[in-house]
Amino acid sequence: MAEEGKADAQLFNLLSNLLQQVEALTNQEEVELRSKIEALGLEVTKVPSKSTQLNELEIARELDKLSAKLDDVDDMISTTIAADPQVQSLLSGTADVWLPVITATADERQNFTGSIEDNNSEAKEKSSG
Repeated sequence: MAEEGKADAQLFNLLSNLLQQVEALTNQEEVELRSKIEALGLEVTKVPSKSTQLNELEIARELDKLSAKLDDVDDMISTTIAADPQVQSLLSGTADVWLPVITATADERQNFTGSIEDNNSEAKEKSSG
């Protein structure tokens, strides 16, 4: 479970970094997109209290809310990409980093996080050895 949280944190750090790069390229602050990414990050990492039991309808409503937020973010990204070729170039150039994380299942993201940690420890061993 902690590994899944780490993968989520990495994804939202990446999104935040990409947004900073987009803002730097366009010289425009994307306040609305930043707030939506932050809100989504908080929503994803929120741990429900033990006493809260959600029934299927409540879960479906919450999933619908999250889907709507993701749709909003997707619309904003699509609009920005269409308006600025530099943003499109930036996202295309980094797609190999962020696309697998976004499209992965929870289990795949956990394995993805493990492989990153493995690569980091191998790199450290090579640089110290």
